[in-house]
Amino acid sequence: MKILMVAPEVVPFVKVGGLADAVGSLSKALASRGHDIRVVLPKYKSISDFKDIHFIDKYLLKIQLGKEVAVASIWESSFPGSTAKVYFIEYNMFFGDGSVYCGPSGSEKDNGYRFALFSRAALDLCGQINWLPDIIHCHDWTTGLIPAYLNTNDFSKPLGRAASIMTIHNLQHQGYCDKEVLDYAGIIQTLFRQDGFESFGQVNLLKGGLYHTTKINTVSPSYAKEIRGEALGCGLNLVTEFRSSDLFGIINGIDVEEWNPENDTYIASNFSEKDLSGKQNCKNEILSICDLDNNKDAPLFIIISRLYEQKGLDLFLNIIDGLMNESNMQIAILGTGEAEIEEEFVHFSKRYPKRFSTQLKFDNVLAHKMIAGGDFILMPSRFEPCGLSQMYAMRYGTVPVVRRTGGLIDSVSVFSNDWSKGCGFNFENVDSNELFAIILEACAYYSKQNFKYKKMQINGMQEDFSWLNSAKKYESLYASAIDARRNAFL
Repeated sequence: MKILMVAPEVVPFVKVGGLADAVGSLSKALASRGHDIRVVLPKYKSISDFKDIHFIDKYLLKIQLGKEVAVASIWESSFPGSTAKVYFIEYNMFFGDGSVYCGPSGSEKDNGYRFALFSRAALDLCGQINWLPDIIHCHDWTTGLIPAYLNTNDFSKPLGRAASIMTIHNLQHQGYCDKEVLDYAGIIQTLFRQDGFESFGQVNLLKGGLYHTTKINTVSPSYAKEIRGEALGCGLNLVTEFRSSDLFGIINGIDVEEWNPENDTYIASNFSEKDLSGKQNCKNEILSICDLDNNKDAPLFIIISRLYEQKGLDLFLNIIDGLMNESNMQIAILGTGEAEIEEEFVHFSKRYPKRFSTQLKFDNVLAHKMIAGGDFILMPSRFEPCGLSQMYAMRYGTVPVVRRTGGLIDSVSVFSNDWSKGCGFNFENVDSNELFAIILEACAYYSKQNFKYKKMQINGMQEDFSWLNSAKKYESLYASAIDARRNAFL
């Protein structure tokens, strides 16, 4: 298949969050299976630092908008060790300052115009390079105009025969903007309606994309079900329910080459499911780095996360004093986020020195060390579209303690009648008492059922979270979308 990926961020070129990891890894996995993959993203200032990015001087892209024609330059590169090609749209007025989700003014108010131009440019690029995709894979609200273009402006053109997939990475982010964005983009105003782009008097880019795309998917099967309900539908549950027959969930994979305890160069000792002895050295190292007591009998819980309410960390803050009194657990936290949550974690670090450590930063090397050295990883999320940290942790024999939501359900197998048959522990409700109880149960299992705890470690290490599994599922979804699009022209 000829597959066009359109996204605002892609690893290794630019990253804000997990979306970038997903697009980059999926593109490489699909290319390895023989597909013709082209990826399009804006050219931010930071991208110029890459050595293998080249300006294509013969291409000056004319972008046909509503009442004007914008002109952009095209740059080209490829993923290291992959046949997938990458194209960058250079339009400095919108993207030259290096920010992904903020314009030159430093605010998000221009995002509707920025990503309208980018969406149109991604489609016009296909004609410029004389390459027509079978399917266009759109990622999140920033690409919400693309399916609408295919159904209107481009419908009678060769490009209009391309199917589209809209992936929801996080339904919270929807791309609200002014109604005038549709005029700027050249989208007919009749699409500004309830079963289109209109939402509370504004344009909602994601909502319009969901109505117009051929198929929809989210980054885990359970999240695909959750967003059809009012609680996690973020105001779009009527849309997702309406499109439910075309809504699917495919869980993200992880980079199993980067996250591999057998050859990870960041960690103190390498280890495997056949020989876990090196994991103790990794634990000793992280205890030293975090200035925690080297107590072999104390389970080490790690948190590597954005420190936001979504992650359920306020539930954890409510029970820290009780946990410190009723267990011998130690805690190491890595991340940044809301100031109030950061301050609370710093407070507990001072209150319980040698048992509680908070590192307010993002540090990939330290993240590897903590994943390798932890006994448990704690993820009490209110909702979690996919989650990656729990998969990294299981690769390294670090047992997840999670809430039953989204991708945490789909990736962490749990058998509450006999925990040793699964890979982790979980709890049901957004409730501090339930979280308290399951953490104490995990601590007891570590101390009194250590043989069964080790079995859980091995179970997790044997799970296959590679992107190739996810890529095969995307192939089936693409084929279904292509068939459906072809039927629209019969």
